[in-house]
Amino acid sequence: MSDPLTPKYIFVTGGVTSSLGKGIVAASLGMLLKARGYRVTIQKLDPYINIDPGTLNPYEHGECYVTEDGAETDLDLGHYERFLNTPTSRNNNVTTGKIYQTVIEKERKGDFLGKTVQVIPHITNEIKRRIKILGKSGDFDIIITEIGGTVGDIESLPYIETVRQLRWELGYQNSIVVHLTLVPYLAASGELKTKPSQHSVRQLMENGLQTNFLVCRTEHDIPKDVRSKLALFCNLNIDHVIESKDLSTIYEVPLYLKKQNFDTLVLKELGFNEDNKEPDLTQWNDFLTKYKNPKNKLEIALVGKYVSLQDSYKSIVEALIHAGASNETKVNIRWIYSGDILPENISDKLKGIDGIIIAPGFGDRAIAGKITACQYARVHKIPLLGICLGMQIAVIEFARNVLGYEDADSVEFNVQSENPVICLMEEQKNITNKGGTMRLGAWDCKIKENSLAEKIYGNLSIKERHRHRYEFNSEYKEQFEKNGLEAIGSNPETGLVEIIQVKDHPFYIGVQYHPEYKSTVATPHPLFLALIKAAQDYQNYNKIKNATKKQF
Repeated sequence: MSDPLTPKYIFVTGGVTSSLGKGIVAASLGMLLKARGYRVTIQKLDPYINIDPGTLNPYEHGECYVTEDGAETDLDLGHYERFLNTPTSRNNNVTTGKIYQTVIEKERKGDFLGKTVQVIPHITNEIKRRIKILGKSGDFDIIITEIGGTVGDIESLPYIETVRQLRWELGYQNSIVVHLTLVPYLAASGELKTKPSQHSVRQLMENGLQTNFLVCRTEHDIPKDVRSKLALFCNLNIDHVIESKDLSTIYEVPLYLKKQNFDTLVLKELGFNEDNKEPDLTQWNDFLTKYKNPKNKLEIALVGKYVSLQDSYKSIVEALIHAGASNETKVNIRWIYSGDILPENISDKLKGIDGIIIAPGFGDRAIAGKITACQYARVHKIPLLGICLGMQIAVIEFARNVLGYEDADSVEFNVQSENPVICLMEEQKNITNKGGTMRLGAWDCKIKENSLAEKIYGNLSIKERHRHRYEFNSEYKEQFEKNGLEAIGSNPETGLVEIIQVKDHPFYIGVQYHPEYKSTVATPHPLFLALIKAAQDYQNYNKIKNATKKQF
């Protein structure tokens, strides 16, 4: 059975349907436990056969999130970091692809001594090994493991079986299962229906698992008689049936769960001392108060290729929320598909905008619209933040319209360009495999003294997360700087340009990295804070200008 020093495990499963919010429930519970003083981390087990989501189209799986150590992971890891204010690593995300890849590589090397390799025990043993890696560090008291998909899916079966085995191995007092289901409301009959949840729990039990808690996603309050019915048919105490009602923001979920004593009941079930102090939620409540009671309002245009699925830019959206709340400002996002932007309609598309973000991405589709947006922001002095590809687009626009290189381009879009102001990184030139081969993870950046970046960060040395293959072509650096586009941040070892700014513009900045990955509720990212401040200044300037016009 479990060693006394072994961390406790919480397994979060889902049923009935996908996209119920397992990640938010896991992150909320983790935040509450951390606020009580426990050392908590969360990992995600994804049942798809891709090695990681790095090669997936954002429309398939939403944003690809990048960790400090350079892993391309599920977007739920972003929620974990934003709620816990603690970095994750490559060990926090496991896929079926990784599992099978490892087992097959071992088989090819003869590690199984001629035995027939099977799902049980070889695949389940590898899943167990991956789950327990985080626990071996001694850094955590509680490890929350979210299992992707829904109970009953064929691809999820090995994970459910692994949890069954692990609960026996760890000791039932050292682990619990939290099962998230849907309790739908039928408007025609005016009823909340419990049958889907009952079937889901029964499916879980058929696979050898009894849930300790049932978290019910619902659009309506769940009456006591309905909770009692769920408890009876799911073999639970009624207080272990937790309501997860639709709320105005995901950041309310921890407090909603806290009202139902979810964290206290979980700790009791895991055998922790019941006399633990209440969680310190002062900072979280302060954030929510500012978020719900803004004194100002801004509209930021997010110009990108994947705007029809907002999860494609999840971290950017959340970073704007964090920065907005910190400035007591409500940030409305105007989603603009860059393919719809033309020189003749750009003024209408951006009318009333206080700031612009040129979003990251890959490929040449809808690039012309981003270039037009950059030119409009530069000429009209609208605050602009270009992220990754967004920075590269700003460089291309400047080269074409200021330096006069009409064919300036990125070799990603045009390998024949005579002025490739964005080029392929040297170490990328001989790479053929696409997955996990970009410049990934946290890299150092040295900031130029007395630059806008130094003012924003308050530091000359930073470290930010990257995900790209192409870079600013330093052969053009002198020409750019002579004409007003400065490189104000670079990698101290490679000289790779990380940050650019346009002189004589209040806020026109591009970064090769992804600042949105490091923004959390507790620590909003400085770049997004600076964008909000610049947008406020631009808005106030326009108010004064318009008021002056009315006087005359």
